[in-house]
Amino acid sequence: MRYFLITLFTFLISMPSYGQTTESKIDSLISIMTLDEKIGQMNQYNGFWEVTGPAPEEGANKMKYDNLRNGLVGSMLNVRGVENVRAMQELVVENSRLGIPLIFGFDIIHGYKTLAPIPLAEAASWDLEAIERSSQVAADEASALGINWTFAPMVDISRDARWGRVMEGAGEDPYLGAAIARARVRGFQGNDLTAPNTIAACAKHFAGYGFAESGRDYNTVDMSISTLYNMVLPPFQAASESGVLTFMNAFNTLNGIPATGSHFLQRDILKGDWGFEGFVISDWGSIGEMVPHG
Repeated sequence: MRYFLITLFTFLISMPSYGQTTESKIDSLISIMTLDEKIGQMNQYNGFWEVTGPAPEEGANKMKYDNLRNGLVGSMLNVRGVENVRAMQELVVENSRLGIPLIFGFDIIHGYKTLAPIPLAEAASWDLEAIERSSQVAADEASALGINWTFAPMVDISRDARWGRVMEGAGEDPYLGAAIARARVRGFQGNDLTAPNTIAACAKHFAGYGFAESGRDYNTVDMSISTLYNMVLPPFQAASESGVLTFMNAFNTLNGIPATGSHFLQRDILKGDWGFEGFVISDWGSIGEMVPHG
């Protein structure tokens, strides 16, 4: 329960201690949350209206707005800029019952304001120090504008050039991919996530996304356990060992099971074998897409 409540972090570190440990603060807060509030912390919305303008008055946008006010949303993506982030945060903290703040996420693929080469090009340099610095610069800039969390690094190993997302990763080699995963996590998160110029990282897409049949996005993945463990998983394990706070699951099926709903991937390997204590976020619409995957 406690590990998915990422939005409690800012709330908790701002609370007076009175001798309490962080764990006891979490337990105290969870004990007074309703089931709806707990579920709400797992709910993420895309930016859906001009935040500094008038509130939505009808339709789906009004429903989302009301959910924000009532503390039934845990995070937002694509809300950027100090004014927008502050307005959204005030809406939630000042109106919801428990005042739990939002976390703001954004896809930072190769720089925020200062653009770097695409990740595949950076990987071709084998310059791990420069790659780490690139992620650090992106974290500096994004955090200054209110972003807390990036949906990066993408650490998928890919060997089919027809797959359109090869540009986001480190290429075809799991050794290099693992080294770059470590560098990017260090760059984004630094050594102290309470520092104002660091952001949470997210290792994606767990797992096998880069092996989609015929390079077709969201497609079936069918591979041996040997390929999974020796080619696909090393960069993800490296990210976990480097302290990455979050994982994102994949759109694809893996050997007949949608990765989004895979107990084997998320419970047996990630939480079990690797002892990962962060949380997993679904990729865009991937829960609903388990239906066409069967």
